Amino acid sequence: MRHAQKHVPAAVPHEDWLLERLRDPELAAEYLNAALAEGDQAVFMLALRDVAKARGGVAGVARDTGLNRVALWRSLSAEGNPELDSLNRILEATGLRLVIASAKKATSRRRAAPTAKTTVRKAA
Repeated sequence: MRHAQKHVPAAVPHEDWLLERLRDPELAAEYLNAALAEGDQAVFMLALRDVAKARGGVAGVARDTGLNRVALWRSLSAEGNPELDSLNRILEATGLRLVIASAKKATSRRRAAPTAKTTVRKAA
């Protein structure tokens, strides 16, 4: 008796899965931060395009930003280099915003508040 073999694709498309996840603003922000951490602008631009696709499509983002759809598509390509104004408009249309943080790791280096013992002076 022979068993019928099931056809299993060599690879499963992941784009639909990814776009579904990127609809969550928190996950989209983490995704873009991870792309930025790579240090390669092309990686970031393609990640931003993924987020735009997930959050209404490039045409929808173009409509929300007032940018030309073709120009937006070019900006979101691996060779894209949008101006800061355009980048902010794209991020705003996808429910995100640009934030600048210190390059140093956040550590609690705050000095302890002075105690009463050190702040009280004896009257002479």
